[in-house]
Amino acid sequence: MATFFNQATLTYSGGTVNSNVTAGELVEVLSVNKTAVAQTYAQGDEITYAVNLINTGTAPLTGLTVTDDLGAYAFDTQTLVPLVYIADSVKVFADGVPQATPAVTEGAPLVIDGITVPADGVTTVLYTVRVNSFAAPTGTGLITNTVTVSGGVTPVTASETITAAEEPALTITKAVSPTTVSENGELTYTFVIQNNGNTAAEAADAIVITDTFDPILSNITVTYNGAVWSEPASYTYNEATGEFATVAGAVTVPAATFTQDPVTGAWTATPGEATLTVTGTV
Repeated sequence: MATFFNQATLTYSGGTVNSNVTAGELVEVLSVNKTAVAQTYAQGDEITYAVNLINTGTAPLTGLTVTDDLGAYAFDTQTLVPLVYIADSVKVFADGVPQATPAVTEGAPLVIDGITVPADGVTTVLYTVRVNSFAAPTGTGLITNTVTVSGGVTPVTASETITAAEEPALTITKAVSPTTVSENGELTYTFVIQNNGNTAAEAADAIVITDTFDPILSNITVTYNGAVWSEPASYTYNEATGEFATVAGAVTVPAATFTQDPVTGAWTATPGEATLTVTGTV
């Protein structure tokens, strides 16, 4: 909505006079809003956006174009794009009714052509993108994504901002050494826990590692990051069944560290890591 002003001038032989100033408001027929289904992201996530085109006029709006910048931002002398459109993900609904798939030009920006909004109605355009390595994974990271609607109307825009998820992202791998062991020989299991998240996994996260050793180990020794653990302070073990479990919160893993390449702008993660070993006799 925009306010406009107008004044007339009367010129005659005796001089010039101005009229009073009139004021009015120009109401835009088309408006747009944009919402992300998920408000946080991590690299590799898929995010679905909903773009609502709202027509308050008495006639349908046809031939509209929806253009999405996919979160493009300036980096040094280049422009980086942190979102990648997932092919064939566009869906269009006019007043809730599915519509034919529009023409889509993939890339940065993403361009969706041929959108119609019914009179006094709403057309919703849905599409899905994937977060790539140009999205900042740090706790202060964000993606601001702007859509522009044009074509026979005054262009209107809407933006949505999502932020990097602040949470641990843990994985665990297990190795055995040696891989061939004789009866009454010694066997070591090594568990490596990695954190690719931007937040440390703390005691409050109550991490528990469980395993049932087969063959059952006896006389076990447990170390965590090189320090010897004791039972039951840090773990429990049933030598009759082979069931092993760490005490909730005994395992903690530091956050990953992140680096942005000064040339390409791509972010890489070095995961935080913790190592648990269990050695015993088979």
